[in-house]
Amino acid sequence: MDSVEKTTNRSEQKSRKFLKSLIRKQPQELLLVIGTGVSAAVAPGIPALCSWRSCIEAVIEAAEQLEVLHPGDVAEFRRKVTKDRDLLVVAHDLIRKMSPRTGDTKPNFFQDCLMEIFDNLEQHIQNPLVLQSILGLMERGTMVLTTNYDNLLEIFGQQQNKPMESLDLKDKTKVLQWARGHIRYGVLHIHGLYTDPCGMVLDPSGYKDVTQDPEVMEVLQNLYRTKSFLFVGCGETLRDQIFQALFLYSLPNKVDLEHYMVVLKESEDHFFKHQADMLLHGIKVVSYGDCFDYFPGYVQDLAVQICKQRSPAPGGPGPTVNPNELGLLERLPVPTEAPFPDLGSCQGPERSLGLVIYADRVDSTTLLGNACQDCAKRKLEENGVEVSKKPRQSDDAGGS
Repeated sequence: MDSVEKTTNRSEQKSRKFLKSLIRKQPQELLLVIGTGVSAAVAPGIPALCSWRSCIEAVIEAAEQLEVLHPGDVAEFRRKVTKDRDLLVVAHDLIRKMSPRTGDTKPNFFQDCLMEIFDNLEQHIQNPLVLQSILGLMERGTMVLTTNYDNLLEIFGQQQNKPMESLDLKDKTKVLQWARGHIRYGVLHIHGLYTDPCGMVLDPSGYKDVTQDPEVMEVLQNLYRTKSFLFVGCGETLRDQIFQALFLYSLPNKVDLEHYMVVLKESEDHFFKHQADMLLHGIKVVSYGDCFDYFPGYVQDLAVQICKQRSPAPGGPGPTVNPNELGLLERLPVPTEAPFPDLGSCQGPERSLGLVIYADRVDSTTLLGNACQDCAKRKLEENGVEVSKKPRQSDDAGGS
């Protein structure tokens, strides 16, 4: 028994190792790609969330119960989902079978099947640890996209009073805002969301308006070049036709990129082969352990490590600081004649902006410190400018 326990602990300890190149990333440098593994960990009571195979099987069962698929087709798809390796193709064929013959996505019975199997999602959230970790990263600037049809993350985020927003690729304006980092709590569903039939897609042709729009494609593919994608709970995402069309097709030299994928290590041989294969795509594959139960804890620990990185590593450039937020700089209208002569850092009185440094606001709690406070005062006095310790009464509301 002790031997088994030691083996388990050793395995769990090993699963807690993190790549320094990953945990030293700033949260805003990451783009999180969420797969079915996240939903499976959060709501294990819904079999359809466990994997693509489970989802397809649940859709087939719902289609049979709702009588929206011919019995012969039901039998055929059950055979395919059991034997065919490429489940994405099976899924596309199944969606097409329940959609208009024109190929449009609205109306379709596939949405009704998803609504059947995803009914009352909020009541099935059992283990929110992963969602809480993801929200922590989003709060610090990490972007999120998902291949999932469910909106578990948005539901949980709203419960935490976060302004969550579900997005799909049909809304160009929203996509551009999200890709430019303007929707902090936006979750991009690249396959669409089960609650919105208009946003659901069958294959890349369903997004031809997106893939043929140079502005949108440039913004999206720029994300894959400039962000580090972190694939969490993903299995076949890189083989997903939608993901490929959006991010991979026109990007040469992928090996120069640095992305990450967290996976279950089911077997040594398969894991290390997968690891070697993914390096060719610029993706570093790491394992959270050999048991799915380790997944939530690993994601939590990983998020904690990343969220600690609030400033660049020593020797790198300093953090970007907005002076207005520190209360050190006041933007004023440009005067006809600059009120101050050369203070050493400026080249004479000609300046495009009027900036006043309040010396009394510079103390040991600011980035400048006492030395700079004295320096600023001395420079002003040397140039015949009277320094007031309380330049504005409004700033001294708490004084006597």
